[in-house]
Amino acid sequence: MTDELLVELARYALAEHDFGADTLRTARWVLADSLGCAALASTHAAPRRVLGSFGSSGDIRVPARPDRLDPVKAAFDTGALIRWLDFNDTWLAAEWGHPSDNLGAILALAQHTHRSVADVLDAAVVAHEIQGVLALENAFNRAGLDHVLLVKVASTAVAGRLLGLSEAQLAAALSHAWVDGQALRTYRHAPNTGPRKSWAAGDATARGAWLALLAERGEPGYATALSAPTWGFESVYFPVRLAQPLGTYVMDNVLFKVSFPAEFHAQTAAEAAVALHAHVRDRLDEIERIEIDTQESALRIIDKTGALHNPADRDHCLQYVTVTALLHGELTVEHYEDEAAADPRIDRLRARCVVREEPRYSRDYLDAEKRSIANAVRVVFADGTTTERVEVEYPLGHPRRRAEAAAPLRAKLVANLAAAFDGRADGLTALLLDDTSLPELSARELVAAFEP
Repeated sequence: MTDELLVELARYALAEHDFGADTLRTARWVLADSLGCAALASTHAAPRRVLGSFGSSGDIRVPARPDRLDPVKAAFDTGALIRWLDFNDTWLAAEWGHPSDNLGAILALAQHTHRSVADVLDAAVVAHEIQGVLALENAFNRAGLDHVLLVKVASTAVAGRLLGLSEAQLAAALSHAWVDGQALRTYRHAPNTGPRKSWAAGDATARGAWLALLAERGEPGYATALSAPTWGFESVYFPVRLAQPLGTYVMDNVLFKVSFPAEFHAQTAAEAAVALHAHVRDRLDEIERIEIDTQESALRIIDKTGALHNPADRDHCLQYVTVTALLHGELTVEHYEDEAAADPRIDRLRARCVVREEPRYSRDYLDAEKRSIANAVRVVFADGTTTERVEVEYPLGHPRRRAEAAAPLRAKLVANLAAAFDGRADGLTALLLDDTSLPELSARELVAAFEP
């Protein structure tokens, strides 16, 4: 009588898959990009307050850190570093999220169970698919729940895979993931936007690892965690379904953040603004209005007016991202810090932004054949003249622009690794992207290569 969804997720997670070469190539890019994001984050002070041991120790490494931790804390730290700067891969549908967040649990438990990088790549495909297909038609955000719920579910599944759990054990672990109290989106929205959004995924992926470890020890589950009348997840919230069979759809279509460390719904706005930079940089005092046409999801998540209090607030503000890209012709993590945000031109121009929904963008965003993330930007000057209206429907990291993104994505990786490893960046990049023996390396050898 176990809920069908629990069984289906467990069976998919535990199956012997023969993923295709293209899918595994993308998974390798995901792994490389995520390690680069973790390396860059490790150079910032803010994450350090949540990293490292709280007394317990172990033998599991964290990329770009000297710590030796137990598997659960290592999963937390790895997931937090990958996610901290909002620069890792993304999935957008009825629910949003970042499937590479699950690499926290994957890399920690692959070391714990002495698995290979090939096992890491297979687990990444599985985690992406579970998180992403559940996101296709289940909008947890509309119930006030944060998308890291899906990180917890997917991380539990792949942790069970790496631990070699039975189907019954993994279904039990997954039931705990649904029974758990789920995170609210409070920390992502005004007036409470704060740095928890940078470690929430680390928390979720670590929780998934812990639940799978409990199941390995024999902790029983709850067969109708989803469907139980009154008290099940679906009675409390809403019915949950898989929109399509589980395969490789999500990894094959995942979105990379190539150019800008910003919330993904703003990526094309930043790209459009950079294109307009040369046309406005000498006329900033003449700007009367900045028109931003966007999708409905962006309006709900990142349309912000008023004071912005910290980098976590700023990188999730459509107006801040657009204005900063217009001003500087680029957008980096430093542009979210207090010193850069003190530039009085930013708030002056934010106040002149007019954000509107373009219904076609909203439709194409949910169209399975398109999945665009469109924005358009136009600047109107006081004398009535305007710039062209620059529309970007597909960001550089979109599957429709994969070939175009290859060189910039590699350059991003080199730059991110150089921030933490300086002269080792080229060698680490070659290991991650070019070395044909990488899949045969052990996960422990891989993470050891990223020790500071």
